[in-house]
Amino acid sequence: MFTSIFELFSIGIGPSSSHTVGPMKAARDFLLGIEKEVGLKEIASLQVDLYGSLALTGKGHATDTAILLGLCGETPEKIEPEQITGIIENINQEERIHLLGGKPIRFVPASHLLFHYRESLEYHSNGMSFSVYNSDGECLARENYYSIGGGFVMTEAEIQQGEPLSTPENTKTIPYPFATGQELLDICQTQGMTIAEVMWKNELTIHSSEEIRDGLLHIWKVMDECIQRGCKQKGELPGGLKVRRRAANLYQKLLAEEKEKEKDFDPSMVMAWVSLFAMAVNEENAAGGKVVTAPTNGASGIIPSVLKYYLKFIPGANQEGIVTFLLTAGAIEILFKKGASISGAEVGCQGEVGVACSMAAAGMAAILGGTPEQVENAAEIGMEHHLGLTCDPIGGLVQIPCIERNALGAVTAINSAQLAIRGDGQHHVSLDKVIATMRQTGADMLSRYKETSEGGLAVNLPEC
Repeated sequence: MFTSIFELFSIGIGPSSSHTVGPMKAARDFLLGIEKEVGLKEIASLQVDLYGSLALTGKGHATDTAILLGLCGETPEKIEPEQITGIIENINQEERIHLLGGKPIRFVPASHLLFHYRESLEYHSNGMSFSVYNSDGECLARENYYSIGGGFVMTEAEIQQGEPLSTPENTKTIPYPFATGQELLDICQTQGMTIAEVMWKNELTIHSSEEIRDGLLHIWKVMDECIQRGCKQKGELPGGLKVRRRAANLYQKLLAEEKEKEKDFDPSMVMAWVSLFAMAVNEENAAGGKVVTAPTNGASGIIPSVLKYYLKFIPGANQEGIVTFLLTAGAIEILFKKGASISGAEVGCQGEVGVACSMAAAGMAAILGGTPEQVENAAEIGMEHHLGLTCDPIGGLVQIPCIERNALGAVTAINSAQLAIRGDGQHHVSLDKVIATMRQTGADMLSRYKETSEGGLAVNLPEC
C-alpha cells in the first residue's frame, strides 16, 4: 500500500495529530460517507463517543473541538486557527450544529459528545464512535474510527484487514516498494540510488517532478513560517498550566549575543539556536497554531529545527538539500509506520519524538553527503537512544515535557548524523532491529505511560 510523502508531511493545526487532526478527519469522513450513501436529510441527531486515550487526554488535546470542526465540514489543512473560537462558540450558544456546513440539527456537546474515561475500543487506544439517528430514534448508521498516529485514521473494517480500503492513489504500483530498512538499502545498492532518489521515483507514480519539488518546498515554507511566528509570540499557553512562552525572549537574547560575539563566534550558540527553533514550533503547536505533522504534531518541532540549522549554519545549503532531507526523512517514517507505530497512545513518546529524531538524523546525514548505509546508521542512532521514552503529558496538554523534549530531540538528531557520517556505515545494531525493539518496548510499556496522563510527570507534578 503506497503512502505519499504528502500524507506523511501533512499541514494541520495543533496540538496533536492523533488527538486533534485525526478526530477532525474522522468526523468529516463519517458524514461524507453518510452523505454519499443515504444523504443527510434523514439525520435528526448525532452521538459521538470517545474512548481510551482520546477520552483521557481529549480535553487537553482539543479533541472535542476538533470533532465539532470536522462535523461542520472543516479540514485540518484549510481551517485557520483564528476561526475556531467563533465556530465553537456558535455551536455552544445555539445548541445546534450544521452538518458539513449545511443541514442543521440540535447538538449539545455535553450530551452528544461523551468521554468514556474507563473504556477502550478493541483495536487501538485512540478509538471513537459516531452514530446518527432519525426523528424516530432509529440508528441510521454507526462507525468506529481509530486515530493511529500522525493524523492517519482508519475505520474498524480497515483496522481488521490491516490497511486502508483501496483508493485510486494507494493502489498505484510503485517501482521500488520497501517495508524494512534492509529492503531499502538493497534497492539503493542494486539500483545505484540514494534513499531520496528511491522516494522520488516512487512519488512520480502520482505526482510530476514539479509537483513533488514545489510541494516539498511548500511544506518547508509552512514549517519556517511556524518557526517565525513562534519566535514572536509571547504570553501564556492555553490550558490552565500557565506555561509561559519562552521562544520569543530566547530569540531576542540569541540575536543580541550573536551581534555581540560576531567576531568571536561561540560554537555553543549553535545548539541554542537549534533548541530555539524547535521550541518555537512546539509552542505554536501547543497554542493550536498551524504546523506540519512530522511525524506527529507533538514531535513537529524536530524536523523544522534541524532543517533550519542546515540553512543557517551549513555552507552551501540550498533548496535541493531541503528536498533531499524531506524525502529521506519520509522514507524513515514509512519504516516506522510499517514496522512499529508513530502513535504515542500505542508505544509512548518513543513513537513520536523518537521517530522524529530518527527521521531528522537520516535527513541530515543525507544532505551532508552520507551514503545510504550512513543514513540508515544515523536513523538507528537517533531512535536507539529514545527507546522506552514515555508519553506522560501533564494535564493532558502538549506542553510539559513535550516542548523541551523536541529541543533535545533536535540536538540529538544532529549529533546522530554527525556520528554516522564519520563512520563507514557499519554498526552492530541495524535500524530494523531498533524498530522491532521499539515495537516490543511499546507493547511492554504500562498503559499509563502511553498518553493517558495517568503516570509519570502527569501525576507526580499535577500542579506544575
